[in-house]
Amino acid sequence: MPQPLTMRDRLVVALDLPGGREALAMASRLQGRVGLFKVGLELFSAEGPAFVRELSRWGPVFLDLKFHDIPTTVGRAVERLLDLDPRLVNVHAQGGSAMLGAAAEAVQKHRTGGGRTELLAVTVLTSLDAAALEETGHQGDPARLALRLARLAKNAGCDGVVCSAQEAGVIREACGDAFWRLTPVIRPLGASSQDQARVVDPAQAIRAGSTWLVVGRPITHAADPEAAAEEILRQMEGAG
Repeated sequence: MPQPLTMRDRLVVALDLPGGREALAMASRLQGRVGLFKVGLELFSAEGPAFVRELSRWGPVFLDLKFHDIPTTVGRAVERLLDLDPRLVNVHAQGGSAMLGAAAEAVQKHRTGGGRTELLAVTVLTSLDAAALEETGHQGDPARLALRLARLAKNAGCDGVVCSAQEAGVIREACGDAFWRLTPVIRPLGASSQDQARVVDPAQAIRAGSTWLVVGRPITHAADPEAAAEEILRQMEGAG
């Protein structure tokens, strides 16, 4: 990873759009204005690897597929994705240390061969609050669970985590600044929180210790996506 990252490098746009044509058109508009393009499960399922290769013409890609399966399956699935040399891939931390280790081994081997991909582990989905976690058998604060999973991911060889900005600071303190923290659900000032439970604005996320910030609809659904991206960058830079 180039150091230091600029604020523009740290802005990730979620291409949660109806299809590949719309996503590529958006990427062409935002080329050079943002650091990464995020491809989620829905878009990848619809368009496949060829789309990711095409998207890579416009900028680095974060494949947000959140694998969670037995270690052998996840390790092999990650290996297949690495043919695309995405900037970031992720798996669920709750898959356990063996699964995380299998994914990390595949990524490390890829980097040894000249690849650039880094591996993130998803801690607690930002759509989940304490009540939702309790339904799944997890008692207590989401931040406590996120920290435990972050430590597990680091010990298994992951490069960082996906977490709420509300947990980014404590994870940085516990795992070190070089253990990356990608935080989704960033909403610029005045925007709706939509279907998410733990939401912050760009300046709050930067001050909290986020490495990368993911923004979706506030940019991709704006009347002027380029201007929306620049406004979010202005808010990030204002955090110092």
